[in-house]
Amino acid sequence: MKALTYKVLIVLSRWLGPWIFTLVSRIIAAGYFFIFPGRAAVNAGFYSALFPGKGRLFHWQCVWRQYQNFTTVFMDRIRPGEQDNIRFTSTGWQGFEEALDNGRGAIVLMSHMGNWDVAASLMAKKRKDLKLLLYMGSKAKEQIESVQKKELNDKGIRIVAVEPSGGSPLDVVEGIRFLKSGGVVSLTGDKLWHPDQRSVSVPFLGKTARIPEFPHVFALLSKAPLFVFFTFRTAPGTYRFMFSDPIRIACPSREERSCAVAQSAGVYAGMLEKTLREHPYEWYHFDPFLVDDSGQYDQGNVKIKIQ
Repeated sequence: MKALTYKVLIVLSRWLGPWIFTLVSRIIAAGYFFIFPGRAAVNAGFYSALFPGKGRLFHWQCVWRQYQNFTTVFMDRIRPGEQDNIRFTSTGWQGFEEALDNGRGAIVLMSHMGNWDVAASLMAKKRKDLKLLLYMGSKAKEQIESVQKKELNDKGIRIVAVEPSGGSPLDVVEGIRFLKSGGVVSLTGDKLWHPDQRSVSVPFLGKTARIPEFPHVFALLSKAPLFVFFTFRTAPGTYRFMFSDPIRIACPSREERSCAVAQSAGVYAGMLEKTLREHPYEWYHFDPFLVDDSGQYDQGNVKIKIQ
């Protein structure tokens, strides 16, 4: 969705009601489903791994539901700034707050589930002194992201946009300093920003997945507690947040760092797999994810070579 279209829909929804935003965004999602079948096939391949006992038609129905659910992300983005009607319940929030009360900061490992920027806004509203820094991948072709990032910045949430080249080491230093000041640093756990990004291979759905190594290395070096975080849309204008117990990554020697990082990555992957089975249509990850034994992304009949 282009930035201009997004802004026009926001204005129309204020004049005519939110139904117009919902209608147009669902039509756009349907268009992507039918006009770009190759991209939809990638997700159908993923659902074939998630539901191996189901037929191909069911897997394509899953993609349709995923695409249509994705429209709610855009709808709910405009609500916090316009209305005070988004509610949420949480699990594990107390443990998260206790870590912040200790003054050493915390790392939140998020996934492409639910609506993270709405969650970030609501978390900042719930805890008034919350300092939040988000590491986000920069996608030049998706103009909508510039709108999203500006909205978050306007709410006092700091954004570090990491370029496909991997970003600057100064971005890492900024994150460490932010943690030491008692802030919260959020990182993406389920998506690689570029082919050469350092990754960890983890078991996933009976296959293998490649996920970013940096969040776990960052937690190890900073000694800050890492919380795996998921958010789900349970009803219109209602969300559920889930924080894991704090994960502390430590190792007695430098030689054992890779093992500690791999173990942490495996714990996260296990949580993500369990959550996906419970909320299969709220994972808005549209790129190849699973890897086969030959070093190719494996999505059913779609094979994409890893660079």
